Amino acid sequence: MNRKIKLIWDFKGPDGLETAKHHCVHLKEFTQIENLSFYEVSYTELNPMHSIAFVIVDEVDMKIYRDALKPHRGVLAD
Repeated sequence: MNRKIKLIWDFKGPDGLETAKHHCVHLKEFTQIENLSFYEVSYTELNPMHSIAFVIVDEVDMKIYRDALKPHRGVLAD
């Protein structure tokens, strides 16, 4: 069984949410250009000064994303 990995980029400050939303555009563009599969690309506002953008991918594809896009962290996805 293949595990799913959530790769996360943190954006802090008053413009963090808008930056996270914009980062999702680039994440989707990357998946299309590289013809890579993913489960979800989205963003979450954790609080008014901290938002995240994330992509959920299969563990076998994680290194491609990690090496090219340099996420701040990664966790096992549900």
